[in-house]
Amino acid sequence: QVRLVESGGGSVQAGGSLRLSCVVSGNSINGYCMGWFRQAPGKEGLAVAGIDGSGRSRYADSVKGRFTLYKDNAKNTLYLQMNSLKPEDSDMYYCASEDSRSRATWIPTGTGCSVNAWGQGTQVTVSS
Repeated sequence: QVRLVESGGGSVQAGGSLRLSCVVSGNSINGYCMGWFRQAPGKEGLAVAGIDGSGRSRYADSVKGRFTLYKDNAKNTLYLQMNSLKPEDSDMYYCASEDSRSRATWIPTGTGCSVNAWGQGTQVTVSS
């Protein structure tokens, strides 16, 4: 079973940066669909950035040019570098991956692939 552990969230002022980390166990970070989502309590989750098994990435329009996905293969970790943060970026952020062994619901990442395994989330708060 895939296990995802996020970290790196916190509180920053507008214009600041954060780097979210997602350490993956039970799967390689290469060759599988992965993504970062955001969700506020009681609201539908939104795909922020995704990367497919071929390594192609896609970003939500609201974060293009500010957020970047990258991997550290040695650490089996997916990162989301968040720059020029805005108050509207504030939310709980979740790392997600595909897990063919799971029967959980598949959610599209916007890259043409879907995920069904989730981390516990990390809070991002941006103040104006």
